[in-house]
Amino acid sequence: MKILSDNKQVIHDGLWHNNAALVQLLGLCPLLAVTGTLINGLGLGIATTFVLVGSNVTVSIIRKHIPKEIRIPIFVMLIASFVTNVQLLMNAFTYELYLILGIFIPLIVTNCAIIGRAEAFASKNQPIPSFMDGLAQGVGFTIVLMVLGALREFVGQGTILDGSHLLLGEWARDLTVHFYITDQKFLFAILPPGAFIGLGLLVAAKNYLDMKKRVNEFVGEAIASNS
Repeated sequence: MKILSDNKQVIHDGLWHNNAALVQLLGLCPLLAVTGTLINGLGLGIATTFVLVGSNVTVSIIRKHIPKEIRIPIFVMLIASFVTNVQLLMNAFTYELYLILGIFIPLIVTNCAIIGRAEAFASKNQPIPSFMDGLAQGVGFTIVLMVLGALREFVGQGTILDGSHLLLGEWARDLTVHFYITDQKFLFAILPPGAFIGLGLLVAAKNYLDMKKRVNEFVGEAIASNS
C-alpha cells in the first residue's frame, strides 16, 4: 500500500503539484517557441517524455556506479544519447515535423527539467519510481505544451489539430477542426509574445484552482470542528 501511495504522489506531483512548466517554470524556451499549434506541442512533448523516462530509468539503474564528482556530465551524456535516438526516429518517421521543431529537438539535452529529475529523483530512487516520475513529469509537460499550443492555434488561425498529418500520417489530414476562416493569421498569438501571455494565463488558472481547493478544505475543516 505504501508503494501505491508513493507512486500516486509521484504522479500527482508530475501532473499538477510540481508540474515542470507551470510550477517549476523549466523548459520555457521550447515551450514558448514551438507551441504555435497543438500538434507541434504534442510532438515535442512526446520527444521530451521519451527522454525523461529513458534517462530517469537509466540513471536509477546505474546510480550506485556513478562517481558523485562527475555525475552531472554523465547525466548529460546519457540524456544526449536518448535525444539522439529521438532525433533519428523523428527524422525517419516524422520528417516534416522534425524540420518544424528544428533546433529544439537537440536542445532537449539542455532542458533543466530532465537534468533536474535525474539529479533530484532518479539518482536517489529505484527504477520503477523513477520510471513513474519521468512519465508523470513528461505527461504533465506535454499537457501544458498541448493546451498552450491549442490556445495559440485557436486564437491565431481559428483551427485545432492543424497539421495532424505531420505526426500521425496522411490519414489524419481530416482531423483539422476549423472554427473560423481568416485571410490573415493573428500573428500576436502565434509569435512568442502570445506564448508568454498564454503561459501566464495557464499559471494563473492553476494558482486559482489551487487556492480555491485550499479555501474549500479550510472551510470544510472549520465546519467539521464546529459540529
